Amino acid sequence: MPHYLLSVHTAETSEPSVPMSDEERRRSFARLGALEREMQSAGAWVFSGRLHEPDTATVVRVADGDVLTTDGPFVEAKEHLGGFYVVAAPDLDAALGWAAKVTALIGAPIEVRPFAGFATEPSA
Repeated sequence: MPHYLLSVHTAETSEPSVPMSDEERRRSFARLGALEREMQSAGAWVFSGRLHEPDTATVVRVADGDVLTTDGPFVEAKEHLGGFYVVAAPDLDAALGWAAKVTALIGAPIEVRPFAGFATEPSA
C-alpha cells in the first residue's frame, strides 16, 4: 500500500492570540489521540511526530571532507515543519481524507506528499 507524508506546517506568526488553557490543551490532545486511534484501527496510521521549534535544529553537512554543524534550521523561512504523520492509504484521495481530518482539528495547513519509496528494513 502506498505511504504518504502528511506534514503540518506552522508559521512564526501562527501563535494563537489567546493561549490555550490547560483544559483546552487536554481536550485538543484527546481529540488528536482519538483521530490517531481511528487511523490505527483503519490500518492507515504508521507513525507521527511533533517537532520542537525550529531554533532547536542543528544542521550537519560535509565540506571539503570536514563535518560541520550549525545551529538553527536549514532554511531561513517564516514557515517550518511542525510535525507530521506517515500514513498508509490506498490512494491520494484517502490520504487527503486523513489530512482533512487533521487540519480540521489543529487549524494548520497540511501538505500531503507520496513517498517515492518506503522501506521497513534497511536496504541490503
